[in-house]
Amino acid sequence: MFKGSNVALITPFKNNKLDEENYIKLINFHMENGTNGLVPAGTTGESPTLTHEEHEKVIELCIKESNGRLPVIAGTGSNSTAEAISLTKHAEKAGANAALVVTPYYNKPTQEGLYQHYKAINDNCGIPIIIYNIPPRSVIDMSVDTMARLFELKNIVGVKDATADLDRVDQQKQKMGNDFIQLSGEDGTAYEFNKRGGVGCISVTANIAPKLCSDFQKYSKSNLENEIKEAEKIDKILQPVHKSLFIESNPSPVKFGAKLIGLCDDEVRLPLVKITTNTKEKVKEALKSAKLI
Repeated sequence: MFKGSNVALITPFKNNKLDEENYIKLINFHMENGTNGLVPAGTTGESPTLTHEEHEKVIELCIKESNGRLPVIAGTGSNSTAEAISLTKHAEKAGANAALVVTPYYNKPTQEGLYQHYKAINDNCGIPIIIYNIPPRSVIDMSVDTMARLFELKNIVGVKDATADLDRVDQQKQKMGNDFIQLSGEDGTAYEFNKRGGVGCISVTANIAPKLCSDFQKYSKSNLENEIKEAEKIDKILQPVHKSLFIESNPSPVKFGAKLIGLCDDEVRLPLVKITTNTKEKVKEALKSAKLI
């Protein structure tokens, strides 16, 4: 169920409020363009600055609008274990297919602290949990051994790996086997990630290039030479887009891209700000090169 191109959904705002109309439009845009899964209320969805009410609303709207047509992996992580449990319980009750739980940021727990954090969520909830390991933002890196311990628990099913270390794919596969779901958290290295044993991506770029990202994921896992070549071709088309979307802090660039293709406004919440004029030109140029505008 959790494979292919899963979009890390942006959260549209209008006058600093959740823009429900464009959020629903965005979800339907993905269902019409081949996206394989929806990931609401993750960090690309600006979860750190959503109120608890907004966080729950974003997840509920996504589940209701997708109506079982696509799996929903709800972002429910927090650096407070109690809060992560509460958010995951809500997502389960709302009908999410899985929860994406980021490693606790700022606290800097030990590996044992990480294990106990996820075990507590596991023990209090009944839906699949995907670990989100992103050292550049969380400061901490969950070790392969800790991940293997967690995989022994009933609800821990895989990882969104944003370590940017492709050797981790091999290490995790060797330690946990093929049943452990490995999803890339780095658009730019998704091709090599899949070649080493990954089964998909939780993608920022998919917000504005869902068809290309979905086709790329499908062909990159093929055994047919012509389809592998097609994956390589799409990857080359997407590379400038991937790069442009991370010139400044995510999701400001991708929200500008979404504005360019008419999905929503590029409004973000402080402490994030809109991208500079120079970056706007680079994003626009990348989208043009990929024939997205």
